[in-house]
Amino acid sequence: MKVKSFVFSICIFSFILVAGCSSSADWNSRFVVWNGYLYDVSEEYITETDDEIGRVTKYSDKEGTYSGTYSNKYKKGTKLYSIKGVHTDEAIAVEEDGKYRKLINNGKYGEK
Repeated sequence: MKVKSFVFSICIFSFILVAGCSSSADWNSRFVVWNGYLYDVSEEYITETDDEIGRVTKYSDKEGTYSGTYSNKYKKGTKLYSIKGVHTDEAIAVEEDGKYRKLINNGKYGEK
């Protein structure tokens, strides 16, 4: 009887541990990773974009490390643009509901 109780306790503990680890994590910020850099979504919209510089290739709302151009806010296929008069090292723009939202460079991805 003690062995069954012990095994049952281990099973319950394992279930709780796995359930807690596999939940969908909410990252601290909304972002796009482009060209190896992390761009945080700002509240600012811009009126003039320049060239299309890429598209989101992966969307995930689960915390993790991914390669390519990905986002935890924007779906696959969302267009990214350079901003007229602003270097891409500083900021880029994302097309959102017919408007362009500014994304601020927050440094090399994976270094923070």
